[in-house]
Amino acid sequence: MRTRDWDPGPFARIAAAGVAVACADYRLSGEAHFPAPVDDLRAALRWLGLRAAELDLDMERTVVWGESAGGHLASLLALTQHTGPAPVAAVIWYGPADLTTARGPYDPRSSTTPEALLLGGAPAARPDRAREASPLAHAHPGAPAFLLVHGEEDSMVACSHSRDLAARLDELGAPVHLRTVPGADHGWHGLPSATVEDVFEQSLRFTRRHTRRGASHR
Repeated sequence: MRTRDWDPGPFARIAAAGVAVACADYRLSGEAHFPAPVDDLRAALRWLGLRAAELDLDMERTVVWGESAGGHLASLLALTQHTGPAPVAAVIWYGPADLTTARGPYDPRSSTTPEALLLGGAPAARPDRAREASPLAHAHPGAPAFLLVHGEEDSMVACSHSRDLAARLDELGAPVHLRTVPGADHGWHGLPSATVEDVFEQSLRFTRRHTRRGASHR
């Protein structure tokens, strides 16, 4: 991830822009299978909601932001049911959107992919669980605003994941913006630093727009 060596780092930059930042941890596939990581993130949102007053948080203006596996989980968090306030927007960098279909290097028949480890078996052998873990399957007309950014040369998560999720959200009338980045591999490898900065700044502008008081989220 090209932003890890930034000083100040990406979290500090978001906070400096006036947006409260919470970086939630979750169980990895070696500890628990899906839906455990999404459950952990929902629990983190509930925890923040319970302490919103003491932390001076407005949970009605929550934006989820994630990259790669974190982007996959952030998409699911934004698109699925919530007992409390739901996110109003999502920033997703090169996140998997469909675990049911072969794309690029990904083979749903394999039991050794990261997706298979997440599900506890080959996705093709667990089609119902693979669909449940696919953000594409959860797209709906009332979805929050999405910014999807994906490298066109991504060798780990094919760019078609974001293209197809964007097309489905748009078809349903949900607010979505897709940016594909020429020459970019996974983690923004292959990009000049100035382009990585531009992607981050676009994502931060999107986040600030959807966290402003009185902002329209549609």
